[in-house]
Amino acid sequence: MTDQLRLMAVHAHPDDESSKGAATMAKYVSEGVDVLVVTCTGGERGSILNPKLQGDAYIEEHIHEVRKKEMDEAREILGVKQEWLGFVDSGLPEGDPLPPLPEGCFALEDVDHAAGELVRKIRAFRPQVITTYDENGGYPHPDHIMTHKISMVAFESAADTEKYPEAEYGPAYQPQKLYYNQGFNRPRTEALHQAMLDRGMESPYGDWLKRWDEFGMKQRTLTTHIPCADFYEIRDKALIAHATQIDPDGGWFKVPMEIQKEVWPTEEYELAKALVDTSLPEDDLFAGIRDNA
Repeated sequence: MTDQLRLMAVHAHPDDESSKGAATMAKYVSEGVDVLVVTCTGGERGSILNPKLQGDAYIEEHIHEVRKKEMDEAREILGVKQEWLGFVDSGLPEGDPLPPLPEGCFALEDVDHAAGELVRKIRAFRPQVITTYDENGGYPHPDHIMTHKISMVAFESAADTEKYPEAEYGPAYQPQKLYYNQGFNRPRTEALHQAMLDRGMESPYGDWLKRWDEFGMKQRTLTTHIPCADFYEIRDKALIAHATQIDPDGGWFKVPMEIQKEVWPTEEYELAKALVDTSLPEDDLFAGIRDNA
């Protein structure tokens, strides 16, 4: 049954797949589900966030190749398939006022054109379920917001042969469900924060929770909770594979694994589109689909 189930996870940059829903994907892979990560950009303008690798001349000069190699390693760890959409990283503009986005970057692409490239992937892979980002991008990076935009257009248009002709984009296909990744939700953050304090340990989430209020981040509706604690170690190993982006001694890994598994053993999603009947809350992205696969 599960070899007929297909999950597509659409992400902006290499490393996003390992920080958002990675344990979920590893769980489904273990069950025989076919999982494809589509990475919209090469991460060419991503800063080197691991202080141990900052100042490395080779990495700075060959960042695109380095991040591709990191993605290859993470893909193997997670057991997923992975394909590139082929767009150029927009970078994260900083300053006041913000500088203009660089010419030719992903965030400045025509939405329908970029969505058409994702339609090709959808029609070729034929996923019943797609995961992506909400309208805020999860956080307001221009590439994350653009990923949301093209995912919504592609989900609605993959079966529209007038907009995307079969001769150019492949045979029409309609996915059944679309979810927003909501792994970084406030209930989870508060629960882990309190668990650390209760055990007399320093929490890495104090500043996060303060910024939550400062930025007025909207409380999302968590419709779907995937039990996947058994795959947290795989998630972390895949994340560490993105060495230019992740410091293995950094805040990502401050909460002991046993606390994570005990206090919050799930990853969360927000059901945004469903063309099948399902009952909320869910514990399966394929709820309403699995029995009819």
